Amino acid sequence: MSTPTILPDEIRSLTDDQAHALIENVKKKWGSKIVILGHHYQKDEVIVHSDFTGDSLKLAKIAKEQKAAKHIIFCGVHFMAESADMLTDGACEVCLPDMAAGCDMADMADAKDLQIAWDDATHEGLEGIVPVTYINSTAALKAIVGRNGGIICTSSNAKAVVKWALERGKHILFLPDQHLGRNICKAMGFDHNKDMLLWDPKKYLGGHSADVLKKTKIWLWAGHCPVHALFTVHQIKRIRETNPETKILVHPECSMEIVDVSDLNGSTDFIIKTIQAAPAGSSWAIGTEKNLVDRLAKDNPDKKIFSLNPYSCACGTMNRISLKHLAWVMDCIDKGQSMPNRIQVPPSIAKDAKLALDRMMSVVV
Repeated sequence: MSTPTILPDEIRSLTDDQAHALIENVKKKWGSKIVILGHHYQKDEVIVHSDFTGDSLKLAKIAKEQKAAKHIIFCGVHFMAESADMLTDGACEVCLPDMAAGCDMADMADAKDLQIAWDDATHEGLEGIVPVTYINSTAALKAIVGRNGGIICTSSNAKAVVKWALERGKHILFLPDQHLGRNICKAMGFDHNKDMLLWDPKKYLGGHSADVLKKTKIWLWAGHCPVHALFTVHQIKRIRETNPETKILVHPECSMEIVDVSDLNGSTDFIIKTIQAAPAGSSWAIGTEKNLVDRLAKDNPDKKIFSLNPYSCACGTMNRISLKHLAWVMDCIDKGQSMPNRIQVPPSIAKDAKLALDRMMSVVV
């Protein structure tokens, strides 16, 4: 994980009201030259100042559209800011308010490990492999995917991306989230026993023989989201027993066992739209990040909405970004100081990673 950003005393000493006022004053002064992007998992104190909110796919598209912006402040995690940097004009500076806002899932797929896996597979004569990486991955890993004819997906477009990949190859190496890959491919009609296998990056060929790999379409990298791993079948069973009228709605980053016994599953955007369209008086237990669930409950007071897990399920790395981190970045820009925590993907990496990003953008969902 990157080193946490240490805020200066003059920012840490601000009251919340003063920090809010600072941010709003700078926003009014700079107008469209500063754009604040807020991922749905951010805290309300950050979301309230965001010019745009969304999931990773939506924010990537929005970043690409910001032609007038001189500064993009990405209130999300490191890989998202990297994507924004690669998709925007070089004159636009992208920053991450706290450099410790990383992604545990992304850390489970190291670029060096992927290169070793790729070299081992090709050495064994395995052909027709199309790498597909979830957007929750580093730019360095995306670059390997891009230069080997691969593509990026999000939970919103994963089905369309998998279809795209299978039209171009015999096998998919899907990383880093095994659960998203398994759930999406199963929903497309693939058998999770016959058509899929788990690729252990610590073992040669993922722990399989070349013959087994040749017979299997989908290779799932052994990574996962720690937040979505906190949901259990027992929690669903308990809700079914105590609140039988409650619908279970989960993110496909949850395990297959959770998705199989839920009523509905889908991307963050799908979850939001489902709740917005739900009838008044309906009850929903949602299996995803806590800040989003709490915000949905607040924004839909006519419905009963609560987390599938009765305990906290906030994304610890995403939530490193605070009101005062945002105030600090805005203050630095306003004072003409260098953009703090600027995210710059080296051109040698960005060139290949952008190939994979552009392929994702071209896929019709």
